[in-house]
Amino acid sequence: QLNTGLTGQIRYRVSERNLYAYLFGVRKPIAHVMGYFVSVLRERIANFEAPQARSDSAGEAAGPDTAGISINDIRKNLRDLNEHMDQECRSSAARYGIVLDASLITGIDPPPEVESALAAINTAYNQVSSDISLAQAGADQKIVQSKRAVEIETLKAQAEVEPLERMAAQLTDLKKVGGPAALQAYVRNVRLALFDQAQQVFLEVKP
Repeated sequence: QLNTGLTGQIRYRVSERNLYAYLFGVRKPIAHVMGYFVSVLRERIANFEAPQARSDSAGEAAGPDTAGISINDIRKNLRDLNEHMDQECRSSAARYGIVLDASLITGIDPPPEVESALAAINTAYNQVSSDISLAQAGADQKIVQSKRAVEIETLKAQAEVEPLERMAAQLTDLKKVGGPAALQAYVRNVRLALFDQAQQVFLEVKP
């Protein structure tokens, strides 16, 4: 049998309405209250159900699932556990003449037999979470770098296309103003400038 360690506080007072039960009902009422409290707590832990925040497609809250309940789930829901204990122990005044003002469970420790195993599980879980975070960060960084590379190449392409578009617009205006003859003269002048810069020129001689 595995025993779970608990730490907390129980505040109580003698019930003035039922002094007889406190004085003459049982020999040690505090011991009886503690035994009753422990039995209720054991039953609650054994049948603990972690609240589910998820909902199905129809919009209805999903029912509790007791499969896979661990001591960490109980630790995360200590508030619900304390509220349940307060409700269950209200009958202590009628039974033993003691009123529980508050019961506060502050910590739940795993049994010594499974403490090392639980620590190993937590370590493995943290390692997996760390690896997932690193992988996600690396993937996000690669995505950002890819987007940046696409933006750079797009800007380069735009920089190369812009002079051509301006030249096309100028040639269109030149053709509108001077007609086809002006456009042919512009092409001839450009060819002469290219011939002036060329070191060698190959001419095709037609027979």
